[in-house]
Amino acid sequence: MTFSKQRFQARRRMCVVIVVAFAVMVVVECVLCNMPFWRSVAASGDSSAAYNVLGPGLERTDEGLLRVVDPTQAYMQVDADGSSEYVRVVPVSSEALTKAVDGGAHVLSTVRVRPDVNRLAGRVGSVSLSSSRSEYVRAAASGGTVCVRILEPEGSVVPFEAVHANVRVPFSLSPLRIGLMVALLALVLAWRPGSGLWRVPLDTSSVRQRVWLSVLLAVPSAATLAVVVWQLVAAAPLSFHADGMYTYDFDQYDHVARALLDGHTWLDLDTPDALRDAANPYDVGTRQRLLDQGVGPVYWDYAFYRGHWYSYFGVVPALLLFLPYRAVTSLFVDGGLMMPSGAAVPLLMLGFLVFGCLLVIRMADRIRPGMPVAAVSMLCVFMLLASNGVYLWYRTNFYSVPIAASLFLSALGLWLWMGAVKRVPVAADGGNGDDVARSLSLPRLAAGSVCIAANLGCRPQFIVVALLALVIFRPQIGEILRHAVGAKRMSFGSAWRLLRAPLAAVVPALAVIVPLLAYNAARFGSPFDFGSSYQLTVTDMTNYHQSLSNLVLTVVYYLFLPLRFTDAFPFLAVSPAPLPSWEFTEAMPGGLFAIAPLALAAVAVPFLRRRARGAEGRGVWALSVSCLVLGLLLVVLDSRMAGLGWRYITDFGWLFALAALPALSCILDVARPRLRWLARAGFLALLLFMIVITLLSLFMPGRDDELLRNNPGLFLDVQSWFSML
Repeated sequence: MTFSKQRFQARRRMCVVIVVAFAVMVVVECVLCNMPFWRSVAASGDSSAAYNVLGPGLERTDEGLLRVVDPTQAYMQVDADGSSEYVRVVPVSSEALTKAVDGGAHVLSTVRVRPDVNRLAGRVGSVSLSSSRSEYVRAAASGGTVCVRILEPEGSVVPFEAVHANVRVPFSLSPLRIGLMVALLALVLAWRPGSGLWRVPLDTSSVRQRVWLSVLLAVPSAATLAVVVWQLVAAAPLSFHADGMYTYDFDQYDHVARALLDGHTWLDLDTPDALRDAANPYDVGTRQRLLDQGVGPVYWDYAFYRGHWYSYFGVVPALLLFLPYRAVTSLFVDGGLMMPSGAAVPLLMLGFLVFGCLLVIRMADRIRPGMPVAAVSMLCVFMLLASNGVYLWYRTNFYSVPIAASLFLSALGLWLWMGAVKRVPVAADGGNGDDVARSLSLPRLAAGSVCIAANLGCRPQFIVVALLALVIFRPQIGEILRHAVGAKRMSFGSAWRLLRAPLAAVVPALAVIVPLLAYNAARFGSPFDFGSSYQLTVTDMTNYHQSLSNLVLTVVYYLFLPLRFTDAFPFLAVSPAPLPSWEFTEAMPGGLFAIAPLALAAVAVPFLRRRARGAEGRGVWALSVSCLVLGLLLVVLDSRMAGLGWRYITDFGWLFALAALPALSCILDVARPRLRWLARAGFLALLLFMIVITLLSLFMPGRDDELLRNNPGLFLDVQSWFSML
């Protein structure tokens, strides 16, 4: 009876919390987020395009659009009576726009503007045809002359008809904003220190928990399926060429798939005779002279070796996805269809999401059996964020393909390896080594070895993950060595039983590695030459060596580069990372410990051995320390070999996340109740901080493939949530 009463009271409290949360969300959406509507509800609306004054730097086209003839005097001026703080930039009609485009005009779809009020400069913003909300610009607070300046170069054609002052901003309910608030409230309710999920222990054998995990994973699976189908249906060649310029072709993996189907290793791309005959085609000056002479195509960031084009990116993704897709579709379409990278990367990242979470769950179960489900779910989200995987979900071009493939294969391989270790004690001594075979699942061991070895044909740096086998299978390796050293004479049967496990790990790995090395030798004459030195890019890579003077700074930037906040959306900017000498650098918001501060817990793991519970706990502790060491090794390798790139954080971020799991588990399970509550609340706050930083980084200006260029409608819609307040 008492139990039923407590359950009723708990459910009642939950209902109250949900109702309060819903009320807060309604107030935020209808009042706070619609403040522009409430501020302008009494606007006079007294404005007409007839009263606009065009600056001498603008002229009307025959279709009614504007052409910039003098950027210094390109403005539209209107008088405001002070009844509204907002003006509206009115676009031309769709008929006028279509007529101008059909007439050959290159019309800007997104235009930079600056509203000046009474000769006081305003904040620069953008107006886009794909965002109706961006048409409303906050400009006048107390009336006066509003001068909307158009900040575009001479000759630009702008699809503006007029500027209206004294306007009423329409009331707006944003499904995206509401969805984000619902998701945020759901996470807070599920992870708050008093949540019931903290009282539910992890049970990997529970059918109910497995069903719930499947339901949760079905959401990203469905979203991925939709994206993949859309990408496949809308697939088109991504090759761009202009006279006197390099050719940018983003379909490298499809070219590799077609070459393999045709039975050769080089890509079926045209090679100019002048480039083939050049004394040093890798010299930047030589290439530029050839381009100036009209020689082409010269493919940017492709490997050029002995008169043929190659891709220096790993071939395994082509074998896994691109080649099978073209081969299967060739049964219905002559020559087959192309799989775009935009379809391959989401598929690979979905695999990483699923098996990355399963790997965290398996580690958590061995670190602390019965760990609360709330803690496990938070650790899964933490690992996905710290891995920098969101970067790859956002940038789905061919540069992301090998990294996504290695993330997926590494997570899957480690999950299989850990699952291969049965919870059967290995004898300290024994007769013929049968206990070693009994303590391992040989099929999982072999499958894990295949996955880990395949990294050599994706992102080769990930092959260092194979060293974790020495830690995961340390008891079995020790048992084999004891039998091998202690036995004076061993029968063939005993030797076979003893070596089954090592052979199950080594033979499948060699079955993958040997063909990959042979593929390298067939292309570049050496099994260990992956072709990166022959890429045609910003410098002569055959003679380029990273400067050691940059090494220490690059390592520091990768880990500790601070975030740089601003006062305008997205409130996050590129953090400068100066180096003594030139090397490849990519704009990034901050280092790993800045964007994922919880990953700092990894440095505490070496000091937590005494807290490891049982043999499995000590084994996971050793695995976590090894992940930390490998993560640091990859930071140094990337700094020395690749330069400073935001995407390269993906190489080691997930290893730091795995290394941090034991320390974070201790923090979330502090003995003292009050301290435990504070620890869980602090963990939640930092995790939400990581989520916010990750989302804001998607909108960050100056990053590669910035959203303002790729999807200005989405960028400006979200920007309006803040800029119009």
